[in-house]
Amino acid sequence: MKLLTFKKNNDTKLGVSHEKGIIDVNEASQKLGHGTQFDLFTVISDEQSYEELKKVVSEAIHQADNTFYVDETDMHYGPCVPHNIEKIICVGLNYRKHAEETNAPIPEYPILFNKFGNTIAAHNQEIILPKVSNEVDYEAELVIVMGKKAKDVEIDNALDYVFGYCNVNDLSARDLQMRTAQWLLGKTCDDFSPLGPYLVTSDEIEDPNNLAIKTYVNGELKQNSHTSDMIFNCKEIISYISKHFTLKPGDIILTGTPEGVVLGLPENERVWIQENDVVEVEIEGLGKLRNIFQTN
Repeated sequence: MKLLTFKKNNDTKLGVSHEKGIIDVNEASQKLGHGTQFDLFTVISDEQSYEELKKVVSEAIHQADNTFYVDETDMHYGPCVPHNIEKIICVGLNYRKHAEETNAPIPEYPILFNKFGNTIAAHNQEIILPKVSNEVDYEAELVIVMGKKAKDVEIDNALDYVFGYCNVNDLSARDLQMRTAQWLLGKTCDDFSPLGPYLVTSDEIEDPNNLAIKTYVNGELKQNSHTSDMIFNCKEIISYISKHFTLKPGDIILTGTPEGVVLGLPENERVWIQENDVVEVEIEGLGKLRNIFQTN
């Protein structure tokens, strides 16, 4: 199932994308006599709510009534993760070819850092480039969205705790990131984690480490890789993190970016994100995340 959020009358609504269109699930629930009102966090964290959602969506798909479908051409997407997310965990240098292109040693352990809620942005949202940076870089990444509390989980069953997956552009202001030994400043500018368009449930992704991953800038392919190049795969990342602190439903893990970022180019060939650039991140099975960049 492809879940999403959208804005309607100043409210954030839950939707499901289907080949027939985008279903306003709360509108469908009301019209089909279920009465349940859904929100994204509850669907992620409560199995009963998710099962009820599946029933509503199944019924809606088979109805001739299309009044609970949303016109996508006039729709404003919201972030595809809950607004009340507790943790945004990032894994640095987690693709072998990316480590090589930046002349960084292959990590012995996952390199973990964090972002904050201010970085969360949506598909098609306009991103304002920060005035304090001239070196904003794109980073296509696969996001793991946790569905269950996870503490001390073993590698073999780590994916059982995952609700789903989505795209993110882990934007990085390289001049700020490299100012000190700590990367946080360059990673946490406002709207530096656009996600979406969909949160795709784990049952639709057989193996998260068997997916093509790409970035386009103004239609030109810049990153073209595969999640199989991860140094630490998704199972290993979840297990490793859970042995140090508890993962909770709704927590997200950004699993690293592959080769092809601006930072990996020779200095005289680097062209950072500019005003009016359109950057798209596409991961197999997860749709295409699109954002345009502007300056104040």
